[in-house]
Formats: sequence, C-alpha cells, structure tokens
Amino acid sequence: MRVLATALLALLPTLLLANPQVRLETSAGPVTVELYADQAPQTVANFLKYVDDGFYDGTQFHRVIRGFMIQGGGFDQNGQRKATRAPIQNEADNGLSNERGTLAMARTGNPHSATAQFFINLVDNDNLDFSGKNARGWGYAVFGKVTDGMAVVDNIASERTTSQRLNGMLARDVPEVPILITRAYRLDSAGEEEKGAQ
Repeated sequence: MRVLATALLALLPTLLLANPQVRLETSAGPVTVELYADQAPQTVANFLKYVDDGFYDGTQFHRVIRGFMIQGGGFDQNGQRKATRAPIQNEADNGLSNERGTLAMARTGNPHSATAQFFINLVDNDNLDFSGKNARGWGYAVFGKVTDGMAVVDNIASERTTSQRLNGMLARDVPEVPILITRAYRLDSAGEEEKGAQ
C-alpha cells in the first residue's frame, strides 16, 4: 500500500501539469483538443471560460475553406452573432506554428481583437504565424491541437459551402447544411467529462 501511495504521489505533479483537454461534440462527430496553457495562458483561460459558460453549445462552423481551415464559435445555428467578452491580447509570439490540426484564435485586422471565434488548421499555414510586433506581423495565436477526431474535421472541410447571411451580412464559405458544435466541455486526464466544470 505504501508503495502505491508513493507512486501516486510521484505522478501527482505530472497529472497537475497535464494540459487541459476539451471535447467538442459536433453534428459531424466528436473532436478532442489539447490546450497549451503553458505557452498561451491568456488564450487558453479565455477559451476555457467560454467552454465552462456553455457559450459554444449550439454554435456553428460558419466558415469552411477546403485546404485552409474551418472556423467556428461565433454564431448560433440561426446565423446570429453571439455576444462575447472583451478581446484578449494576441499571444501568437509564443513559438507555436499554425500547423495542420492546431487551433488558433480568429480575429479582425486588429491584432488584439480575438474574443471567442477559433479555427482549426487543415494544412500547415505558416503564413499565419507571428513574424513581428506590427500590424502585418502579429499573426494568429495557436493555443491547442486536435488529438482525436481530425477525420471529423476533414469531413467538415469537405462539406459543400455557399454564400449565406450571418448576422444580416452576406458571408461566403458557409456550409449549406449547418454543422453545429452541440456541446463543448472539459475532459479530465482519463478522458472523462469533468463534472466540476459544469
């Protein structure tokens, strides 16, 4: 018994330092992501707050560009923009690259305008990486990576798209049939739902 207790105590720091994981249940299937809290602390904290608040539940992947990325987290299933918290500081200078399968924050032309919308890179998009602290060089902050369900992401990317109205404005690259995030929630280190986060 003492040996087991000692082994568990030795593992405790590793378990405590494990990166947070989130499951995105989508109408196309489940996607599990690992978040890099050590390299993008503000971005991860922001994303997890939206997850814990149930913000992403019922949102859609509203921008799907084959060979580039899929974007979601900002519009409900009726195409209405959801109210967000204040923008966060861009952490794209964290050394992480917009490689296939990574999650990054979407934003406007203002480098520090990201709120809730995120995208998943379908290919290596190193042109989106940080190159300098100026308007053109800030890039897009990577804060996690898909660890399970990349086939689901690829299936979403293969959906037919069209031009539709989002929040009253005409938008391109919107899936003809809405692809929803039905639920987003944290996982514990064993891959099970964290009850305390609900």
